[in-house]
Amino acid sequence: MLRVSKLTDYATVVMTCLAVAGEGVLSAQSLAERVRLEVPTVSKLLKQLAQADLVTSTRGINGGYRLARSPKRITIADIVTAMEGPIGMTQCSAHAGSCGHEPHCGVRVNWQRINHAIADALTRVTLADMLKPPPHRRGTALPLRVAAA
Repeated sequence: MLRVSKLTDYATVVMTCLAVAGEGVLSAQSLAERVRLEVPTVSKLLKQLAQADLVTSTRGINGGYRLARSPKRITIADIVTAMEGPIGMTQCSAHAGSCGHEPHCGVRVNWQRINHAIADALTRVTLADMLKPPPHRRGTALPLRVAAA
């Protein structure tokens, strides 16, 4: 199964919480309460996100964290890369020369195509997009709301 790690998922949740806060600064404690995660987990996420220049921190009594740039300029690929390193379906699709079979591999080029498609899709979705409600799809019914009589 192809999936991101729990920490990457949590990092996306923390980043969306910061996006909702706008220019406001939130402490690790406040973020942890809002996203219902443990403070050490949120602190670990914030450290990695800060190292990737996705969040900035302010020290002091009114200190905390906020996004380093607009949610429209932070992609899901940025978050995944910050948490997991280069996006790669296989080792050789992320790092050339890392496999002894590379010179005679018949599928490497196709894995690279797949890797590129996934990386491109993650780059096209921004943090701002993650804040939007999901689009209504044709053919799917919306839940009915029954008015009280």
